[in-house]
Amino acid sequence: MSMQTEISVIGAGHAGIEAALAAARTGIDTVLFTMSFESIANMPCNPSIGGTGKGHLVYEIDALGGEMGRAADKVTLQSRTLNLGKGAAVHSKRIQADRKKYQAIMKQTLENTPNLRVVQAEIVDIGVEDGKVTHVITKIGEKWKCKCAIICSGTYLDSRIFIGDVNYESGPDGFLASKGLSASLAELGIKLLRFKTGTPSRVKRSSIDFSELEVQEGEERIIPYSVFTDDNYFDGLEQIPCHVVYTNSETHRIIRDNIHRSAMYSGQIHGTGPRYCPSIEDKLTRFADKERHQLFVEPVGADTEEMYIQGFSTSLPVDVQHQMLASLKGFDKAEIMRYAYAIEYDCIDPTQLLATLEFKSIKGLYGAGQFNGTSGYEEAAAQGLIAGLNASLSLRGKEPLILRRSDSYIGTLIDDLVTKGTNEPYRMMTSRSEYRLLLRQDNADIRLTQKGYDAGLVTEQQYAAFCEKKRMIDEEIERLNTTFISPSVANPMLEKYGLTTISTGFSLSELLKRPQLTYEMIKPIDKKRPKLPIRVVNTVEVTVKYEGYIKRQISEVERHEKLEVKRLSPDIDYMSIKGLRIEAAQKLTAVKPLTVGQASRISGVNPADISVLLIYLGMK
Repeated sequence: MSMQTEISVIGAGHAGIEAALAAARTGIDTVLFTMSFESIANMPCNPSIGGTGKGHLVYEIDALGGEMGRAADKVTLQSRTLNLGKGAAVHSKRIQADRKKYQAIMKQTLENTPNLRVVQAEIVDIGVEDGKVTHVITKIGEKWKCKCAIICSGTYLDSRIFIGDVNYESGPDGFLASKGLSASLAELGIKLLRFKTGTPSRVKRSSIDFSELEVQEGEERIIPYSVFTDDNYFDGLEQIPCHVVYTNSETHRIIRDNIHRSAMYSGQIHGTGPRYCPSIEDKLTRFADKERHQLFVEPVGADTEEMYIQGFSTSLPVDVQHQMLASLKGFDKAEIMRYAYAIEYDCIDPTQLLATLEFKSIKGLYGAGQFNGTSGYEEAAAQGLIAGLNASLSLRGKEPLILRRSDSYIGTLIDDLVTKGTNEPYRMMTSRSEYRLLLRQDNADIRLTQKGYDAGLVTEQQYAAFCEKKRMIDEEIERLNTTFISPSVANPMLEKYGLTTISTGFSLSELLKRPQLTYEMIKPIDKKRPKLPIRVVNTVEVTVKYEGYIKRQISEVERHEKLEVKRLSPDIDYMSIKGLRIEAAQKLTAVKPLTVGQASRISGVNPADISVLLIYLGMK
């Protein structure tokens, strides 16, 4: 039997959800295939959304019209903003999510979205004719004709679970592994990689003695991820606390005595694991001098006994897992509900993709999420949105959405993947961006909502809210710049905080630029201050305080912009360009950069090579 759609999305994890919603919401007939309805929006690892760098991605997804931030707000058990002791550029929101509630909300959203069908089926083959996607085939032989296919397979492709010396075919959380699609991709000439990730055990809440643990409360004032969530939505929310516990010398002895039994160290696992989320046995090996390691005890949901032990990921056997847990303070009677495991899976070399996330060699075939070599729900969702939106734009005959490094963390993420590739699961961090001060959480909508609106994904409601916020920000900054305070008014306040007084009139913005003062602190002398939403206040304050630094970064962006706008044809024969080193020519041929700016970031291409490239372009 043959069915038909315009876009087939393969996999309903965090990437697949955003891809399918982006395509369907822009008017394209879309089918989302999932191997199991129960695995939709699953969080097989940590029950949280956001974190350092990742929180920025969630705000950016929302600014572009995506869904993750909206759903995350609805299932928040606890919220914290990380790095508040540092500058505004690295402030990152992280929430503890009710895992099952998140799944239910996302499933319902998918089912109720026009132009979108959700089908439980395993895709085992992708049809390509004359270099273009023509159809996908399910395990039971059903053929779906389509113009585009977006692969969002997560950690399911030929996946295998490892616990000690036991290993077996399985997807995460006991779901079936995807069999057949890897072979189909290999036949199409797609280069596959083998990566690995893992997860800690889940422990029964009532078996933990929390009196022995450090309490970690949520923040008092919660600012939502989504523009669709009211500023006062969280007022009165009773947050569920997290807790902190530490490994000790006994924990380390147990692990070291049994490390030869870990699948990681016995030679069973061949895939590369994540550098920034290592197993506990890997931590002990890499940081042998550390006497203890911090672990976070986090709720999986409001209505479940399961607790997640962040930082305790392992592939050690179950008997060792019991010993390890029992050695922790407050865990001597702990009951394991789900055992920790490592999982190995197939993914691709992302340098095979364009910045649109479409394969260079196959028109209409896109990749997103862990399939592209990343780790994390947020990285997956960001890529899914871009892949789904670009597939839709292509079918609508419009220009693709390619975000630059200076636009967003999403642009940085994708540029890193398609330009440099990755030899381990890629994780977003604020340190990956050279434009951190411009790419803050508070201004994600200022940077991206216009782009999402132009692409047809941002709704009129969201766009109107964005325009109103922008108006309020601009007007308040102008008011602060043009409102002057006399020494007689300002000095009593300055003296109160032990600050240097002034002898001439100062604008409110000049006062606010003092590191010791905040927008709230100068309120008593700001008599005509309008009542503004907290999200407006945050952007105003950061914009005023960091004005000089922001201008400097904007100038830096403008300097690099000259290279970013110089387009490169994918048909250039780099091997024939005189003066170009062989290594550079080979790397440029493999990556096929779209701009000179992208070419300059390819490993093995140096400034001299770029100069040769610019001379070549000038001669054409």
